Amino acid sequence: MLNGKIHPDYADVAAAVIRQIPRDEGGAAVAVYHRGDLVVDLWGGTKDREGTAWTEDTTAPSFSTTKGVMSTLVHILVDRGLAAYDEPVAKYWPAFAANGKGSVTIRQALSHEAGLYRIADLIESPAEMRDWEHMKALVANAELAHEPGAHSGYHALTFGWLIGGLIEAITDKSLQQVLHEELIDPPDLDGMFIGMPHNELYRRAELIDGVSRPPEKREPWRENLTRGVSRALSKVGVELAESKQALAPFTEPFDWNDEATVTAMIPAANGQFTARSLARMYAMIAEGGEIDGVRVLSKERTELMGQIQNRRRDKVLFVPMHWRMGYHRIVNLGASSPDAFGHFGYGGSGAFCDPSRRLAVAMTVNSGSGSAVGDARMLRIGRAAIGSVDRLGRVDGVTR
Repeated sequence: MLNGKIHPDYADVAAAVIRQIPRDEGGAAVAVYHRGDLVVDLWGGTKDREGTAWTEDTTAPSFSTTKGVMSTLVHILVDRGLAAYDEPVAKYWPAFAANGKGSVTIRQALSHEAGLYRIADLIESPAEMRDWEHMKALVANAELAHEPGAHSGYHALTFGWLIGGLIEAITDKSLQQVLHEELIDPPDLDGMFIGMPHNELYRRAELIDGVSRPPEKREPWRENLTRGVSRALSKVGVELAESKQALAPFTEPFDWNDEATVTAMIPAANGQFTARSLARMYAMIAEGGEIDGVRVLSKERTELMGQIQNRRRDKVLFVPMHWRMGYHRIVNLGASSPDAFGHFGYGGSGAFCDPSRRLAVAMTVNSGSGSAVGDARMLRIGRAAIGSVDRLGRVDGVTR
């Protein structure tokens, strides 16, 4: 059963949402903006194991979808003239120059080309990730996995402290203060949190399976599958070692539902969002930096944000991600959506915009797993939204 509102022209999106909500436990929310208008705002299911209903203001843990929010904040600061893409990170954050990192640029950091993805080399316990200042210091002092710009390797967890530390160094303010002043408050993105305040915790959905476990604690079938995939990949010259370094620092169980985790600053992984807030942010980008009369970015900046920075195979994710500065391509939407970009997350959440259609789509969920950057559910929602727009002949006024 769905709640919310939907323009009748987007009925296919509602049908797709119904198919994504689990029948036993868990819930989801979907929001779609077209031409600056909220045309889909739906939610349903449950937000915890006790069966509490998902409501209009429910937020959900969205993992790597958080990276798109962080990247948008950097683009705002560059647009303000406070930084430049091709300047070294160390220009603003001098401590970051340690161990030969003085040449790493903001562009390389946003495009996953900095060579700082090996979190397993940095921490002994995943609980360390809850300590903001500690993690910033570790990243600032880390050694590079490769020469900056030589490869792309998905900074699955380190991205948050790298980009968050940069933002604080540029502004001399806390990340949360900058996030609110520059991105959340101006366009009214209610339901967007990184490090959730205690007084907002009542809104959050809990992950149905919220614990990351070390390999020896996982189900045998998962480990057998991992070994099989590893053997298959090695036959085509792809090794899992770099991926494990970036994605698997879990030497002991780590509970993503723990209040200490939800309230901590882990800005590559623990964003708590409503689908509505994510879709509105990407709608602002799709509209050339303005939403409901509030300008957040210049039109010229939004055009730069969608430019592909590299097309090489990613050393962590094994496939070309066509990295923009902080966003990836939307795989499987086909050649009909070459301009679409955004960020998806482990567990199924995700959000993207297609500026050519003036379209923005977001989904939040609390059940499922999938890959490091989402699963097929978000893609089904995206295809339904794009199909609705195209069928109605509303692609920038062109009738098809």
